Amino acid sequence: MSTDQRPAPLTRPDGTPVRVLAVDDEPSLTELLSMAMRYEGWEVTTAASGTAAVAAAREVRPDVMVLDMMLPDFDGLEVMRRVRAEQPEVPVIFLTAKDAVADRIGGLTAGGDDYVTKPFSLEELIARLRGLLRRSGASQVRAASALVVGDLVLDEDSHEVTRGGEEITLTATEFELLRYLMRNPRRVLSKAQILDRVWSYDFGGQANVVELYISYLRKKIDAGRAPMIHTMRGAGYVLRPAG
Repeated sequence: MSTDQRPAPLTRPDGTPVRVLAVDDEPSLTELLSMAMRYEGWEVTTAASGTAAVAAAREVRPDVMVLDMMLPDFDGLEVMRRVRAEQPEVPVIFLTAKDAVADRIGGLTAGGDDYVTKPFSLEELIARLRGLLRRSGASQVRAASALVVGDLVLDEDSHEVTRGGEEITLTATEFELLRYLMRNPRRVLSKAQILDRVWSYDFGGQANVVELYISYLRKKIDAGRAPMIHTMRGAGYVLRPAG
């Protein structure tokens, strides 16, 4: 699917990435699932057994679970029962064998929200997950104009910026600098590149203006929070999700 055909990204209501727990004892399958979900911008945690799944759910508090019915220790129904004892609202989509009709009926009867049969299309599973997330209220559609890095959200149309759902007021220059950093997450940007993009003039002893505005941004974006803007000595600056 090409970028311009992709649906608008889903995030949690506070702008942070959707959290998915994918449980299957086939490493190749969980790797494929992880790749497809991370392409959607979601955070993925995997587990290969029921015990590991319950422990992971307790730690990451997923927004949705993808559960294989057949696991080495106990089945997907038991995983769902244990997780929902602590997180009763978490939606679940089951993975079942093609001929396991009883599993599909049992999963839905026990409170599962949906199922797909193996082998399945990754696109179909992602579409089912998106629908499930919308219906559950665990996520919302972010406008295509929004840039999202961790819990930091910048709307290029409205010029609104939030971190962890808290609104941040920026000047026009601070906004342009942050937009440039957010369009290049995890990429080290040199002072010369930043000057050229934000101030539209060549590097010529003006490094201090970049340092000054980076310090302004840090006071607004990182103050009292885990830092996202990092200095790479001799190289430039990088913005990456906290944690």
